[in-house]
Amino acid sequence: MNLLKDNIPKLLRSLAIPASIGTLFQTLYNIVDTYFAGKISPEALSALSKSFPIYFVIIATSIGVTVAGTALIGNSIGENNKKNILYYFANLIIYSFVISIIISILGLSLAEKIFVLMKSSQEVVNYGLQYTNIIYAGSLIFILVVALNSLLHAQGDTKTYRNVLVLSFLLNIILNPLLIFGFLFIPALGVAGIGYATIICQLISLLIILYKVLKNPMIKQITFKYFRPKFFYLKNIFFQSMPISIAICGYSIAAAIIFTYVGSFGEYATAGYGAATRIEQVVLLPILGINTALISIISQNYGAKNFDRIIETYHVALRYSFYIMLISGFIIYITADLVPLLFSNDTQVIDYSSRYLKISAFVLPAYPFFFLSNGFFMALKKSENAMLNNIVRNVAVPIIVFYIARYLSADYNSFFWLWVVFQWTISIALLLIVKFYLTNRLYKSRAIINP
Repeated sequence: MNLLKDNIPKLLRSLAIPASIGTLFQTLYNIVDTYFAGKISPEALSALSKSFPIYFVIIATSIGVTVAGTALIGNSIGENNKKNILYYFANLIIYSFVISIIISILGLSLAEKIFVLMKSSQEVVNYGLQYTNIIYAGSLIFILVVALNSLLHAQGDTKTYRNVLVLSFLLNIILNPLLIFGFLFIPALGVAGIGYATIICQLISLLIILYKVLKNPMIKQITFKYFRPKFFYLKNIFFQSMPISIAICGYSIAAAIIFTYVGSFGEYATAGYGAATRIEQVVLLPILGINTALISIISQNYGAKNFDRIIETYHVALRYSFYIMLISGFIIYITADLVPLLFSNDTQVIDYSSRYLKISAFVLPAYPFFFLSNGFFMALKKSENAMLNNIVRNVAVPIIVFYIARYLSADYNSFFWLWVVFQWTISIALLLIVKFYLTNRLYKSRAIINP
């Protein structure tokens, strides 16, 4: 497919559907982990839920790396600058090694303190560390997978990563029970088994992506000289990826704040909320897939200065996403009492999970405005805009909601209704900011090029 010339709605569908399917299986992967943690005990389920803000630092770094690679390589493809394509790819690999060492050290040293801050019992802390220590020890594998894959995404290939995620999901179904409960010569590793299963799946994913990249015609031109660190390229990668990573790390702050407040209602409330968020992640998959497609299309067209196609891509993607979330919100609401049964048979866990899902259904249509607007700025290499948006949404807003809820002595439901109000406010404000940017920047740039 040609991202610079093909029909925009068709391109969005062609790129977004494989990306959404891939993300679906990535989320189903996490649901499998949640399911088996629930089979160990409610405390293990709570530990896995609370580990998410800690594990999310790796996810945030991976997103930063893949967005930087996709945007910078995509822009170079649009400019037809083959030298920059190879230098950005090689220096992205170097950057991945450096950043993974840093976050591994931070994660291994701070995880226990974060569990304690979330008011976890000692049993939950022990379970959580069994999982996060293994994940952080293997963080390099996670980041290398997305660094290599950013070249494929920049070229419009979202199918390879989809296939890798499907395979990882299937492997995880097999590995989780074997490593958690033991089989024949395999010892029962408990919660640690979930971590080891994840590392094994990621290692296999890395080998597959590496094989695909080495067969890519662009990479066949690469030599060792491109792997000499170049300050210019590393600087651009850093300033493109780090704002995104820092901003998305804000989500782990938001999650920690929410878990702290929810934890005041007990570990079962935490377990119920944590299980419900897995379902919410499934519902958000089409938006994430469309966002991946949007970044790929806009990054190449920005390099080629095709401003009309950039504007059309944003509007079409937003329209698709909003209608999908309206329908999804309705489905989530009517199934909220049934879905939690997948994760637990404890009545309290099920009740807390169901209550959250019924409230979450009302905020889902707001999410496209936020995610796609951030994707828009990322593709234009305006990471600082996306960083500011994420800090407001994921740090400032949760802190405000937390203190308002505490001042009002808000119960579980009231806390999340406050969250809905603030999420809608932020999303609408961001939509207006993008509209202002389109009117005052892109439309004027288009007029200069096409007077």
